[in-house]
Amino acid sequence: MAAWVPPDALGRRLLCGREYGTVRYLGSVPPTAGIWLGVEWDDPQRGKHDGTYEGTQYFKCRHPKGGSFIRPNKANFGVDFLTAVRNRYGLNDEQDVQHGTENTLVFGKKTVEFVGMDSIAEQQRQVRLNQLVEISVRECAVGHAGQKEEISRTCANIRHINLSKNLISSWETVTAIASQVQNLETLNVSENKMTFPSASTPVSSVFSKLRILALNQTEITWAEVLLCAPGWPALEELYLTSNNITVLERPDNVLQTLKLLDLSDNQLLDGNQLHQIAHLPRLEQLILRNTGISSIHFPDAGFGCKTKMFPSLKGLAVNSNKISQWSSINELDKLPRLRSLQCHNNPVMDTEKNPETLRQLIIAKIGGLEVLNKSEISPDERKGAELDYRKIFGNDWLAAGGSCDPEKNKPSEEFLAAHPRYPSLCLKYGAPEEGELKGLQPLTLKNQLLTLTIKYPENPERKPVEKKLPASMTIQRVKGLLYRLLKIPGSELKLSYESSKLEGKEVELDNDLKPLQFYSIENGDCVLVRW
Repeated sequence: MAAWVPPDALGRRLLCGREYGTVRYLGSVPPTAGIWLGVEWDDPQRGKHDGTYEGTQYFKCRHPKGGSFIRPNKANFGVDFLTAVRNRYGLNDEQDVQHGTENTLVFGKKTVEFVGMDSIAEQQRQVRLNQLVEISVRECAVGHAGQKEEISRTCANIRHINLSKNLISSWETVTAIASQVQNLETLNVSENKMTFPSASTPVSSVFSKLRILALNQTEITWAEVLLCAPGWPALEELYLTSNNITVLERPDNVLQTLKLLDLSDNQLLDGNQLHQIAHLPRLEQLILRNTGISSIHFPDAGFGCKTKMFPSLKGLAVNSNKISQWSSINELDKLPRLRSLQCHNNPVMDTEKNPETLRQLIIAKIGGLEVLNKSEISPDERKGAELDYRKIFGNDWLAAGGSCDPEKNKPSEEFLAAHPRYPSLCLKYGAPEEGELKGLQPLTLKNQLLTLTIKYPENPERKPVEKKLPASMTIQRVKGLLYRLLKIPGSELKLSYESSKLEGKEVELDNDLKPLQFYSIENGDCVLVRW
């Protein structure tokens, strides 16, 4: 007997053993007899060719060895939704058959059968299905909706469905299932490679109450998202990770209720793509992990001003990207409501080896931040970071035209571009006075140089060396210099200094953000290096 093949087999998803694939061809493959299925496998390692056999191309594959032919009897096209639910939750007919002896009772040698027990079992099964509010049929080989209205009759109270990693081939199938669930709030159809509408369709009320939708790894494009979005009028969270989305378009009159959007693991063309989604009025959380962006810019706002883009954004995740310039971190201060940031694993983070120094810089640069890389920022930590920042870059501010005298205070555009928050820090804490900055006005480099002796008290085999270092050089940069000399990471170095004015006393250089002048180091002093 020939194996059953669904009439709409082309494009259908299937399982063969544990391997998932999509039917790309149905027909004969001479010189062999019978029907074959040409399959493009999710895992190219399962395939043998690109759809070409003996010089004839039967179908196309994205991978040169992603396809092969199988007989229909090897293919599993899946089950309907309710069958999967019954199998998963132990509510199928087979289990009742196994327990069929429970319908009889033995009196001596006489067996009495209780008529109607099957119908009672069915009623109990129906009650249990109707009580289900949250259903997960992940990896249950769901391929189609089943008989019309059967889901609504059987599972009337479902609100949350996990349909991830099944055999769903099209958004039409998802709609057929959801149309029978009146109060659907959460839907996860991730890891189903499916087709989506390529043109606008009449808006229905199927997803009118849907708040959370996960479409990760479904191969959906942003254009298809926008075509489907009119049917999601109440959507608050949308997960679209790993879909090869590269270009975004502005959502006009759709997704206006969205509070969270996850575009992680899509290689966006550039950071300017974000401008396309910047006017979603309620968007509070934007997750952009590993999206390939190298810069962030809000061109509508100048230094120290707030952008009109992302008006409600509170949380932003840009970790594991290619952001290499501090200017992108500066730009984030333009977001009017930003409170939480995740930004680790970006090249800009490698510019400072000390993680505490790095954290202080980011906190000082983004005024409204309350949580950084999932760690809360206390008021004392913010104050310390801002005061240190104000002091460390005080000399640069003076050199660029900054002054305690408001009439003379005209810092250059270059300084403001590098330190856009500096004027607001001066307003908050007062402008740094020249005496506070150890009297080091912008003089010639020669006049700012300190002649210091560097000693290694625990490694006497190393001879002391004399170095001329700028007084404004931070401890972090001194450690960088020592790394080049010693090949020992700065995080392992402990620095202190001795002065002829402080006989017998050693002062620890314990803050990597502080410049040498902060510690009142003078010409002729000795820096002690330990590790």
